[in-house]
Amino acid sequence: VQQFHPLPKFGDSYMLIGSWLVNDQPAGIGIREDRALITQDMSRFYPHIFVE
Repeated sequence: VQQFHPLPKFGDSYMLIGSWLVNDQPAGIGIREDRALITQDMSRFYPHIFVE
């Protein structure tokens, strides 16, 4: 079960940051933003990868 947690709003967009782990090591983050409070598959998405 997931709980609702209101997202921060910057200007006209709500934003959330997700992280990826590979073998328990940080591998990247994704920033998703939308004008709606609940993001969806059509939200803007900005992936970031960690490279050594």
